Amino acid sequence: MSDKGRPEVGGNLLMGSCPLPRSDYREIVLAHGSGGKLSQQLMQKIVLPQFRNELLEPLHDGAIFSVGGARLAFSTDSYVVNPIFFPGGDIGKLAVHGTVNDLAMCGARPLHLSVGFILEEGLPMEEFWRVVQSMREAADEAGVTLVTGDTKVVDRGKADKIFINTSGIGQVREGVNIDPKRVRAGDKIIVSGYIAVHGIAIMSVREGLEFETEIASDTAPLNGLVDAIFATGREVHVLRDPTRGGLTSALSEIAQSADVGMLLDEACIPISEEVKGACEILGLDPLYVANEGKLVAIIPSEGADAILSAMKKHPLGEHAAIIGEVTSDHPNFVLMKTRIGGNRVVDMLSGEQLPRIC
Repeated sequence: MSDKGRPEVGGNLLMGSCPLPRSDYREIVLAHGSGGKLSQQLMQKIVLPQFRNELLEPLHDGAIFSVGGARLAFSTDSYVVNPIFFPGGDIGKLAVHGTVNDLAMCGARPLHLSVGFILEEGLPMEEFWRVVQSMREAADEAGVTLVTGDTKVVDRGKADKIFINTSGIGQVREGVNIDPKRVRAGDKIIVSGYIAVHGIAIMSVREGLEFETEIASDTAPLNGLVDAIFATGREVHVLRDPTRGGLTSALSEIAQSADVGMLLDEACIPISEEVKGACEILGLDPLYVANEGKLVAIIPSEGADAILSAMKKHPLGEHAAIIGEVTSDHPNFVLMKTRIGGNRVVDMLSGEQLPRIC
C-alpha cells in the first residue's frame, strides 16, 4: 500500500477488475470472528458474492446435496481456542465435537471427518499427543471415523501453539428438511440446557477466577440428542448450535433468514447460578456467550411438548426448556420479555466479547 492507503500497481489491476466491496473497516478486526454482525457482513459482502450458488446461499451449518440418490451434508470449521486445554475439554475435543454438531444441525448422521493441523514450531510434543488422543476419544464417543488429513508447521511465533481444521460428511435422514426459511409464527423455541457455559469456562481460566463449583466447558457431541429428537417422529423446522455469538446471535440470524420475529421469556432461559455470577464479575451478557454442547430447536407448536420430553430424557437435554416462540410481529427482530415485565430487543452480537473461544 502507498502512504495514502492506495494499492500499488499490482493491486490496481486486481481492484480494477474486482473492486473491494464497501465496508466500514479497512482491516480485519477480532470482532469479524465473533459470530455476530461483523462475521455476517464479512460473509455477505466479501465471500458470498464471489461464490454464490444454491448450496452456499442458505449459509447454514453445512451444505446439503444429493449424490447417487443419497442426501449428504458437508461441513467444515477451524478452531483457535486459547488456552488449548481448559476445564471440561481441549481444542481437540472442540474440533471433533464442532463438526459433528454442525452435521447434526443439518439433520444428518455424522459419518467421517478430516483434520488439518497447523502446528507452531516449539509446541511440546506431549501437548500435541494429548490433543490427538483427545480427538480420538471424542470421535469414538460420537461414532465417527477420521479418514484423512494434513499437517503443516509454521515458524515459532507465527501461530498460537496449534490451530485445527475439521471437515465432515454425514447422511441426512429421509424426509428431514432443516431450513431456517421453514420457521413459522407459532413455532416454539427450545434450548437444550444451561447456556454460556463454554465461554465462561474459558474466561475463568484466563482471568484466574475460582468458584465453589468449577465451571467446565459443555463441549459434547450432540448427534445422540438429535437422534432422540427425530425418534419422536415430530416435525423439526430448525436446529442450530449457538456457538460463537451465543444464543441471541443465532436466533437473530434465523429470524432474519425467515423474515419472522421471536419473543423470548427471560425467566425461562436456563442459566446456572455460577455462570450468572461469573458474567456479573466479568461484565458479560450470557445471551451472547459461546456454547459448545447446546442446541436450539425450533418446532411446530403441536410437537414441542413431545420433543421437549424426549430431550429431557437424554443426558445432554436434562435441563432443556421452551424459552419462547416465533411471531409474525416485529419481523427480523428478537425481543425478550424481561423478569420485570418489560420487553427489550436482543440483537446479534455487534462486537467481540470473548476472543479465541472456539
